[in-house]
Amino acid sequence: MINRVTLTVDDIPIVGELHLPEGGGPHPAVCICHGIPSGKPRDPADGGYPELAARICREGFAAFIFSFRGAGESGGNFDLSGWARDLTAVIDYLWALPGLDRAHLSLLGFSGGAAVAIYTAARDKRVSGVAACACPAEFTFLNELDEPHKVIDHFRSIGIIRDASFPASVEAWLGGFNEVRPIDHVAGIAPRPLLLVHGDRDETVALSHARRLYEKAGEPKQLAVIDGAGHRLRQNGPAIRQVSLWLKNHCQASA
Repeated sequence: MINRVTLTVDDIPIVGELHLPEGGGPHPAVCICHGIPSGKPRDPADGGYPELAARICREGFAAFIFSFRGAGESGGNFDLSGWARDLTAVIDYLWALPGLDRAHLSLLGFSGGAAVAIYTAARDKRVSGVAACACPAEFTFLNELDEPHKVIDHFRSIGIIRDASFPASVEAWLGGFNEVRPIDHVAGIAPRPLLLVHGDRDETVALSHARRLYEKAGEPKQLAVIDGAGHRLRQNGPAIRQVSLWLKNHCQASA
Protein backbone atom coordinates (compact mmCIF):
# COMPACT_ATOMS: atom_id res chain seq x y z
CA MET A 1 0.00 0.00 0.00
CA ILE A 2 1.30 3.46 -0.93
CA ASN A 3 -0.16 6.56 0.71
CA ARG A 4 0.61 10.03 -0.58
CA VAL A 5 1.36 12.48 2.22
CA THR A 6 1.69 16.27 2.30
CA LEU A 7 3.03 17.94 5.43
CA THR A 8 3.32 21.67 6.06
CA VAL A 9 6.58 22.99 7.50
CA ASP A 10 7.25 26.74 7.77
CA ASP A 11 4.15 27.19 5.54
CA ILE A 12 5.88 25.06 2.87
CA PRO A 13 4.25 21.89 1.47
CA ILE A 14 6.52 18.86 1.93
CA VAL A 15 5.37 15.98 -0.27
CA GLY A 16 6.07 12.33 0.43
CA GLU A 17 4.90 8.73 0.14
CA LEU A 18 4.42 6.10 2.82
CA HIS A 19 4.99 2.53 1.60
CA LEU A 20 3.35 0.00 3.93
CA PRO A 21 4.04 -3.74 3.88
CA GLU A 22 1.28 -6.33 3.91
CA GLY A 23 0.05 -7.81 7.15
CA GLY A 24 -0.61 -6.40 10.56
CA GLY A 25 1.77 -4.17 12.40
CA PRO A 26 3.45 -2.74 14.17
CA HIS A 27 5.98 -2.32 11.38
CA PRO A 28 9.50 -0.97 11.87
CA ALA A 29 9.91 2.27 9.92
CA VAL A 30 12.64 3.64 7.68
CA CYS A 31 12.68 7.29 6.61
CA ILE A 32 14.72 7.83 3.45
CA CYS A 33 16.49 11.18 3.01
CA HIS A 34 17.65 12.10 -0.49
CA GLY A 35 20.77 14.08 -1.25
CA ILE A 36 21.21 17.56 -2.70
CA PRO A 37 20.01 17.41 -6.32
CA SER A 38 22.81 17.58 -8.88
CA GLY A 39 20.68 19.02 -11.66
CA LYS A 40 21.80 16.25 -14.02
CA PRO A 41 19.16 14.35 -16.03
CA ARG A 42 18.16 11.06 -14.47
CA ASP A 43 18.66 7.78 -16.29
CA PRO A 44 15.22 6.67 -17.58
CA ALA A 45 15.97 3.19 -16.25
CA ASP A 46 16.49 4.56 -12.74
CA GLY A 47 13.38 4.03 -10.64
CA GLY A 48 14.51 6.68 -8.16
CA TYR A 49 13.66 6.73 -4.50
CA PRO A 50 10.21 5.12 -5.01
CA GLU A 51 12.01 2.01 -6.26
CA LEU A 52 14.26 2.00 -3.18
CA ALA A 53 11.25 2.49 -0.88
CA ALA A 54 9.45 -0.41 -2.54
CA ARG A 55 12.50 -2.62 -2.06
CA ILE A 56 12.78 -1.76 1.63
CA CYS A 57 9.03 -2.24 2.05
CA ARG A 58 9.31 -5.77 0.64
CA GLU A 59 11.76 -6.47 3.48
CA GLY A 60 8.94 -5.81 5.96
CA PHE A 61 9.59 -2.15 6.77
CA ALA A 62 7.27 0.82 6.45
CA ALA A 63 9.31 3.08 4.16
CA PHE A 64 8.75 6.82 3.94
CA ILE A 65 10.22 8.91 1.13
CA PHE A 66 9.77 12.63 0.70
CA SER A 67 11.23 15.64 -1.06
CA PHE A 68 12.98 18.19 1.11
CA ARG A 69 12.04 21.82 0.50
CA GLY A 70 13.25 23.05 -2.88
CA ALA A 71 13.27 19.55 -4.38
CA GLY A 72 10.76 17.46 -6.29
CA GLU A 73 7.12 18.30 -5.71
CA SER A 74 7.75 20.05 -2.41
CA GLY A 75 7.64 23.81 -2.23
CA GLY A 76 10.14 26.32 -1.00
CA ASN A 77 13.84 26.77 -1.62
CA PHE A 78 16.90 24.66 -0.84
CA ASP A 79 18.10 25.49 2.66
CA LEU A 80 20.00 22.98 4.80
CA SER A 81 18.69 24.32 8.11
CA GLY A 82 15.22 24.10 6.64
CA TRP A 83 15.90 20.50 5.58
CA ALA A 84 16.54 19.66 9.25
CA ARG A 85 13.16 21.14 10.17
CA ASP A 86 11.52 19.16 7.36
CA LEU A 87 13.00 15.92 8.69
CA THR A 88 11.87 16.65 12.25
CA ALA A 89 8.33 17.20 10.95
CA VAL A 90 8.48 13.86 9.11
CA ILE A 91 9.59 12.13 12.31
CA ASP A 92 6.67 13.80 14.14
CA TYR A 93 4.32 12.40 11.48
CA LEU A 94 5.72 8.87 11.60
CA TRP A 95 5.83 8.86 15.41
CA ALA A 96 2.09 9.63 15.55
CA LEU A 97 1.04 6.94 13.06
CA PRO A 98 -0.75 3.87 14.40
CA GLY A 99 0.69 0.59 13.16
CA LEU A 100 4.34 1.67 13.24
CA ASP A 101 6.87 0.38 15.76
CA ARG A 102 8.14 3.42 17.63
CA ALA A 103 11.10 1.45 18.96
CA HIS A 104 12.42 1.05 15.41
CA LEU A 105 12.35 4.31 13.49
CA SER A 106 15.55 4.44 11.45
CA LEU A 107 16.90 7.12 9.12
CA LEU A 108 18.53 6.20 5.80
CA GLY A 109 20.30 9.17 4.24
CA PHE A 110 22.34 9.81 1.12
CA SER A 111 25.03 12.49 0.82
CA GLY A 112 23.53 15.82 1.97
CA GLY A 113 20.46 13.95 3.22
CA ALA A 114 22.74 11.71 5.27
CA ALA A 115 24.31 14.81 6.81
CA VAL A 116 20.87 16.07 7.84
CA ALA A 117 19.98 12.59 9.16
CA ILE A 118 23.04 12.52 11.44
CA TYR A 119 22.42 16.07 12.66
CA THR A 120 18.75 15.36 13.39
CA ALA A 121 19.29 11.95 15.01
CA ALA A 122 21.87 13.40 17.40
CA ARG A 123 19.21 15.81 18.64
CA ASP A 124 16.13 13.56 18.48
CA LYS A 125 16.14 10.40 20.58
CA ARG A 126 13.06 9.05 18.80
CA VAL A 127 15.40 7.96 16.02
CA SER A 128 16.54 4.39 16.73
CA GLY A 129 19.50 4.28 14.31
CA VAL A 130 21.07 5.90 11.25
CA ALA A 131 22.42 4.49 8.00
CA ALA A 132 24.45 7.22 6.26
CA CYS A 133 25.56 6.64 2.68
CA ALA A 134 28.23 8.79 0.99
CA CYS A 135 28.00 11.27 3.84
CA PRO A 136 30.31 14.28 4.02
CA ALA A 137 32.00 14.90 7.35
CA GLU A 138 31.73 18.60 6.54
CA PHE A 139 30.92 20.79 3.56
CA THR A 140 34.43 21.55 2.41
CA PHE A 141 33.35 23.81 -0.44
CA LEU A 142 32.72 26.51 2.20
CA ASN A 143 36.48 26.76 2.73
CA GLU A 144 36.98 27.55 -0.95
CA LEU A 145 34.32 30.23 -1.33
CA ASP A 146 35.46 33.62 -2.48
CA GLU A 147 32.17 34.59 -4.11
CA PRO A 148 29.24 33.07 -2.14
CA HIS A 149 26.67 34.26 -4.65
CA LYS A 150 28.07 31.78 -7.20
CA VAL A 151 26.92 28.88 -5.01
CA ILE A 152 23.44 30.37 -4.84
CA ASP A 153 23.47 31.03 -8.59
CA HIS A 154 24.32 27.36 -9.16
CA PHE A 155 21.42 26.11 -7.04
CA ARG A 156 19.15 28.65 -8.71
CA SER A 157 20.22 27.40 -12.15
CA ILE A 158 19.25 23.81 -11.33
CA GLY A 159 15.89 24.85 -9.92
CA ILE A 160 16.17 24.18 -6.19
CA ILE A 161 16.38 27.86 -5.27
CA ARG A 162 13.21 29.12 -6.92
CA ASP A 163 12.43 32.53 -5.52
CA ALA A 164 14.36 35.59 -6.69
CA SER A 165 14.30 37.09 -3.18
CA PHE A 166 15.78 33.97 -1.52
CA PRO A 167 17.84 33.82 0.60
CA ALA A 168 17.11 36.94 2.59
CA SER A 169 20.56 36.62 4.17
CA VAL A 170 23.39 34.88 2.31
CA GLU A 171 25.39 34.68 5.55
CA ALA A 172 22.58 32.92 7.43
CA TRP A 173 21.93 30.57 4.51
CA LEU A 174 25.59 29.56 4.34
CA GLY A 175 25.58 29.19 8.12
CA GLY A 176 23.18 26.28 7.73
CA PHE A 177 25.98 24.18 6.23
CA ASN A 178 28.17 24.83 9.28
CA GLU A 179 25.29 24.18 11.67
CA VAL A 180 24.56 20.75 10.18
CA ARG A 181 28.24 19.60 9.89
CA PRO A 182 28.04 15.85 10.64
CA ILE A 183 31.51 15.67 12.20
CA ASP A 184 30.22 17.92 15.00
CA HIS A 185 27.17 15.75 15.74
CA VAL A 186 27.95 12.13 14.88
CA ALA A 187 29.08 11.27 18.41
CA GLY A 188 25.60 12.15 19.65
CA ILE A 189 24.01 9.15 17.94
CA ALA A 190 25.53 6.61 20.38
CA PRO A 191 24.43 4.37 22.01
CA ARG A 192 22.07 3.98 19.05
CA PRO A 193 23.63 2.16 16.08
CA LEU A 194 25.27 3.91 13.12
CA LEU A 195 26.10 2.47 9.72
CA LEU A 196 28.39 4.39 7.36
CA VAL A 197 28.46 3.19 3.74
CA HIS A 198 30.92 4.73 1.30
CA GLY A 199 32.33 3.93 -2.13
CA ASP A 200 36.10 3.77 -2.45
CA ARG A 201 35.80 5.66 -5.76
CA ASP A 202 33.42 8.36 -4.62
CA GLU A 203 34.14 11.26 -6.93
CA THR A 204 32.17 13.80 -4.87
CA VAL A 205 32.86 12.97 -1.21
CA ALA A 206 36.23 11.32 -0.55
CA LEU A 207 36.35 8.11 1.49
CA SER A 208 38.36 10.01 4.10
CA HIS A 209 35.11 11.71 5.17
CA ALA A 210 33.60 8.36 6.17
CA ARG A 211 36.75 7.39 8.05
CA ARG A 212 36.68 10.65 10.00
CA LEU A 213 33.03 10.15 10.90
CA TYR A 214 33.67 6.56 11.95
CA GLU A 215 36.55 7.62 14.20
CA LYS A 216 34.45 10.31 15.90
CA ALA A 217 31.31 8.17 16.31
CA GLY A 218 30.52 6.16 19.43
CA GLU A 219 29.60 2.49 19.60
CA PRO A 220 27.87 0.62 18.11
CA LYS A 221 29.14 1.66 14.69
CA GLN A 222 29.99 0.02 11.39
CA LEU A 223 31.81 1.22 8.28
CA ALA A 224 31.14 -0.58 5.00
CA VAL A 225 33.45 0.40 2.12
CA ILE A 226 32.05 -0.61 -1.25
CA ASP A 227 34.75 -1.59 -3.73
CA GLY A 228 34.55 0.26 -7.04
CA ALA A 229 31.52 2.34 -6.02
CA GLY A 230 31.11 6.03 -6.71
CA HIS A 231 28.89 8.59 -5.05
CA ARG A 232 25.42 7.43 -6.10
CA LEU A 233 25.04 4.53 -3.71
CA ARG A 234 21.26 4.41 -4.02
CA GLN A 235 21.83 2.65 -7.35
CA ASN A 236 24.53 0.34 -6.03
CA GLY A 237 23.39 -3.22 -5.25
CA PRO A 238 26.12 -4.13 -2.73
CA ALA A 239 25.59 -0.86 -0.84
CA ILE A 240 21.83 -1.34 -0.53
CA ARG A 241 22.31 -4.97 0.50
CA GLN A 242 24.57 -3.73 3.32
CA VAL A 243 21.84 -1.30 4.38
CA SER A 244 19.10 -3.98 4.27
CA LEU A 245 21.17 -6.40 6.33
CA TRP A 246 21.99 -3.69 8.88
CA LEU A 247 18.32 -2.68 9.19
CA LYS A 248 17.27 -6.28 9.86
CA ASN A 249 20.07 -6.86 12.36
CA HIS A 250 19.33 -3.55 14.09
CA CYS A 251 15.68 -4.48 14.57
CA GLN A 252 16.47 -8.01 15.75
CA ALA A 253 19.17 -6.85 18.17
CA SER A 254 16.90 -4.36 19.89
CA ALA A 255 13.71 -6.45 19.79
